[in-house]
Amino acid sequence: MVTSTTDDLAGLLLRRRQSVDVAEGTGRTVAADRLPAEIPLRESKALALAPLLDDAGTRPLVARYADTATDVLRLLAVRSGGDPDLLEPPRLRGLTRPVRRELLALLDFARLAEDMARHPRAWKRVGEILHPFEGAHRHARVALAFAVLRGTRLDDTRLGGILLAEAGRHACVRLVGDRLRVVTWQSRVEDALGRWDTTAAARLLGERPGELLRRLDLLLARSGSATLPEPVAEALARALPHTAPGPLLGAYGQLTIRTAPGRRRVFFPRGRVTKAYAVDDHRPPLPSRVAGRAGELIAAEAVRRLTERDGERYDVAVLDASLADLPVPFAERASAASLVAVPRGSSLPMPADGETVRLFLHWLQPRSTRVDLDLSVALYDDLWRFIGLCDYTHLEYAGGAARHSGDLTSAPAPHGATECLDLDLPRLAATGVRFVVPAVLSYNDVAFDELPDAFAGFMAVRGDKRARYDPRTIRQRFDLAGDARLRVPMVVDLRTRRAWWADVTLATSEGNHDVWRYRRQLGHIGHDLLDAFQPGGRATLWDLACWTAAARTVGDVFVRGRGHVLWGYRRADDEPRADFALRVRDAWEPDALRAEPELTGRRALLALLHGELPEAATAASGTVYRLYPGPVDAAPLERVTAGDLAAWLEPASSRTAAG
Repeated sequence: MVTSTTDDLAGLLLRRRQSVDVAEGTGRTVAADRLPAEIPLRESKALALAPLLDDAGTRPLVARYADTATDVLRLLAVRSGGDPDLLEPPRLRGLTRPVRRELLALLDFARLAEDMARHPRAWKRVGEILHPFEGAHRHARVALAFAVLRGTRLDDTRLGGILLAEAGRHACVRLVGDRLRVVTWQSRVEDALGRWDTTAAARLLGERPGELLRRLDLLLARSGSATLPEPVAEALARALPHTAPGPLLGAYGQLTIRTAPGRRRVFFPRGRVTKAYAVDDHRPPLPSRVAGRAGELIAAEAVRRLTERDGERYDVAVLDASLADLPVPFAERASAASLVAVPRGSSLPMPADGETVRLFLHWLQPRSTRVDLDLSVALYDDLWRFIGLCDYTHLEYAGGAARHSGDLTSAPAPHGATECLDLDLPRLAATGVRFVVPAVLSYNDVAFDELPDAFAGFMAVRGDKRARYDPRTIRQRFDLAGDARLRVPMVVDLRTRRAWWADVTLATSEGNHDVWRYRRQLGHIGHDLLDAFQPGGRATLWDLACWTAAARTVGDVFVRGRGHVLWGYRRADDEPRADFALRVRDAWEPDALRAEPELTGRRALLALLHGELPEAATAASGTVYRLYPGPVDAAPLERVTAGDLAAWLEPASSRTAAG
């Protein structure tokens, strides 16, 4: 999701703290003035709070915003020079006694032991600088949580008595031998699901709305009911108003995909670079009636939030039906910086007949280090059987259907090196190729993040046989970064003439890397990604656009892309807005047909694939999302991103949102 507002705030606060007077009281006033009432994004919260921790005047503000143990862990990591993502916790800096005392008081959270169990190694490091047993009589819950985490042996000392007395106040803590153990909420959920006791599982999951939405498909499958079970429906009704946008949209997509059996499950683990792995999905499919009803409840909640959200209303909306090919962004932290911010999993049309797809790669190596990057493609048939390649070892495939510009083995400053690879898609298809998997590899095993500059992408050229880089024809450009040696930007299906944006990194072993060596891995990941990215697997920008238009538009909603005219819809006075959104989304019979919308002098909501609209759009005001730039960029409209559209689904009080 887009984090621009809060991240800008964090950056402003960090810069401001370098120049303000941090004397007692003064720094606190400045920080309080700069901080908003809430900071919903956890990592941004850590960036904002970490500079305040060591100042007595601003330290009390930390308690106002940090409401989980992980919040405290994040800000300690940032304070020590690390990242708030906790992927690689740094060596923690020591704490003064006043800071330790206030942190021990702050950590008195109800779920402290369970929160610590999510990052046990990092919390053990925190214990080394926090000294929780020194103040055990004042902060018994904190001492108990660290005793459980460390597996501390109990004895007849004063500390053992304090820990045993505190353990008696918590039903989830058990004494096993001479050590304390905690029965976590997660284990109780797993036990209930393992017993197929969906009533107990629904009750437990209802305590944490985000987790309920993440487990909703499994909960429904275990119920064995042909209709939405009452305990699940009741838990869902209580949880939906408090669920963050991520779990809400994730559950909506899962409910669609779970009605189709036989697909592969693809996972994208958190990390500095995006990796993926897949497993067979042996879960039984959900009855379409059950999944459909749960999906309707989620959609209705989304429309309700958008309707009640403060902000402008629109006189007219224009939506592009092609947004159905763009999923809601996910795992964006590790996404490559690109010319066009395409969400991973998007389906995009390839250049038309008569145009050649020219892949390009440019890199600049650091001084005194030779770097050999290679641009390659692996080719597969209908059944994902490997049938050929085009790279530095085979500069042509099928008489020029794929043609490589030639191998460059170093890229010294100042010019670097550029390789190109031309694809004639119709000729490739005629030779039996169905799937094309482009890949960028670091032949001599130098990570991309060690390069001062490296990027790749593709162009659409017509009648140009010279292998050259022409910025005017670029369709997409993305940076090569991260601790990686093999990146797969997309997967091309020649039958549909569409490319599926993948932006994933494959794991590599040591040695020299080339596409032949990884042909099987490339085929497996290409097959799995295309299976996962097929329509219906995730909530899309089309869903978001329809919900937003139905909730916030008082006039007509027009849809482009359903023929040569616009399909127009108008909500009846007694029509629920969620039902109106369904009519627009699912292409029900339109209320009117128009050649073009009337936008002059009106507040408009525009959600477009290409930023192209009649000149009348330049006289409109309002909001626009577009994937590709166009004339609409010159209109006096507020530009928003895909992440902004999703962020509008934030619940009324993000402090109560789980997940």
